[in-house]
Amino acid sequence: MIIRDQAALLAPVERDLRLDLFRGIGLWMIFLDHIPHDVVAWLTLRNYGFSDAAEFFVFISGYLVGWIYGPIVAGGWFLAALKRLWRRTAEMYVAHIMLFLLFTAQIARTIRRFDNPMYADEFNVHNFLDHPDILIGQALTLRYKPVNLDVLPLYITLIFASPFIVWCLVRRPNLTLAVSVVLYVLSRWFDWNVASYPPGTTWYFNPFCWQLMFVVAAWCGVGQIEKIAKWVWSKPVMAIAAAWIAFALLIVMTWHIHALEALIPKWMIKAIYPIDKTDLDMLRFTHFLALAIWVTYFVPRRWKALQLKWLRPLILCGQHSLPIFCLSVFLSFSAHWILMQYTRGAWEQLAVSFAGFAIMVGAAWLLDRAGRVPSLFVKVTDVDDEPGPAAEGAPVKVIAAAPASR
Repeated sequence: MIIRDQAALLAPVERDLRLDLFRGIGLWMIFLDHIPHDVVAWLTLRNYGFSDAAEFFVFISGYLVGWIYGPIVAGGWFLAALKRLWRRTAEMYVAHIMLFLLFTAQIARTIRRFDNPMYADEFNVHNFLDHPDILIGQALTLRYKPVNLDVLPLYITLIFASPFIVWCLVRRPNLTLAVSVVLYVLSRWFDWNVASYPPGTTWYFNPFCWQLMFVVAAWCGVGQIEKIAKWVWSKPVMAIAAAWIAFALLIVMTWHIHALEALIPKWMIKAIYPIDKTDLDMLRFTHFLALAIWVTYFVPRRWKALQLKWLRPLILCGQHSLPIFCLSVFLSFSAHWILMQYTRGAWEQLAVSFAGFAIMVGAAWLLDRAGRVPSLFVKVTDVDDEPGPAAEGAPVKVIAAAPASR
């Protein structure tokens, strides 16, 4: 017999502005990283370590799922959590399809307007323009994806599976984490991945590997990290994390400064390369965890700077991550097109980058203002027919308008 705790379903969840802040930072980094040869992109994480914004989003998504829905599932409301998470999955799927259609239309119009077929090959839409009848079906099944649209199918898959992940974490957290590790190892050992289009290709983000980042985050979110907090933030572990961050910085600097390559032994180069993003190389995974240890140490939950006005634009973007991500895809292509079609000077790169930031912040502000407008609903209640009211011609339905609860 399932005992449901009503308090678990109705308990308010306090928003952690740190997560919104780092999602906003991740959105800005994704926008910059999608603009080739942009000088402002030197500010993004991928130029200074093994991990990048992808790890940001997967970890934060997993943590939020565990933190918000762990108590709900533990209180016996699994179906309520499943309903909400699958609704979110449907929203993301619809957003992905709409983004796919609008993005390919944007590229197709650019190709015709400026007679430059380079964009079709560069963004992997050439086959779609030649065979739209076939590629529409492939897109609907998440097999065909233009460049820069690879990450949403990964989120859709993870959020779809998340109710069952949380259910397992609530009951057997350490066993669930161990199973996730085994799945990661097996998928890398046997090259498991999801088939993509054209035939012979696979997903750029392998969900069998990236699920490890999501499950580890959800494991932390359900409260398991608190049990080992004294070890995670102990001086030896933090020293190891700092050394690993410094090592990653040195390796990445050799990609930009060839004189530093002589400092890296050849045996080490053979051991660490390639640093695979598709299968979530362990160097990327551990680098992100090392960053997370130090960031959470210096940025506590009640960090006063989170209330500062100059951080508000990033927090707003993070609070509306899905629409802002979709917008950033269009903006990054537009910025790329401007730089390729007209000029590639440093000042122009700065201009298009900061113009993109301004548009993203403006859109987030509008979404925030729209969210503050009260939503109204009409509640229709059936009333049984009774001799008195019916005889007097009273209406058989009572209609009342009230503001929706937030």
